[in-house]
Amino acid sequence: MGPRQCEVCKEAQSKYKCPSCLTPYCSLACFKKHKEIPCSKAVTSEASEAKPGPILYPKRSYQVDDPSQVLQKVQLEAIVLSFSDIHRWFKEKVDSTEIRDALKNEELQKLIYQIDCSTDAENELDKAMEREDFRKFTDKILSIISPQEQSIFAG
Repeated sequence: MGPRQCEVCKEAQSKYKCPSCLTPYCSLACFKKHKEIPCSKAVTSEASEAKPGPILYPKRSYQVDDPSQVLQKVQLEAIVLSFSDIHRWFKEKVDSTEIRDALKNEELQKLIYQIDCSTDAENELDKAMEREDFRKFTDKILSIISPQEQSIFAG
């Protein structure tokens, strides 16, 4: 692939690409002119692959001693779909600036990490609930979640 022409001035050879939309440009002046009109992020092959597709199953079978440990196809699909739904739901709900601001607190980050890495997470969570900042954080999250959604996550 040879040199490309600047898409802004259409006169010079491009040396750079816009970090957002990958439009080629040749100079700072052309970049500023390009940015006068907001551009959007270029669609990459990774972004198009991120869309949910068919469920892929292992190519080889795995042997187990106890047949009750084997999940049926319908059970696997339900698990995958539920995780997908939870992820989509979480992205929609966690647009709260209060929660985002709280998560910037390094002590809160350490506390959440400690709970997540613990072999006795329930005990660590009980300890964390004794702290006022953690209680306020969890109360804010629970105030966003509807009672029906709370019952889904509870079990």
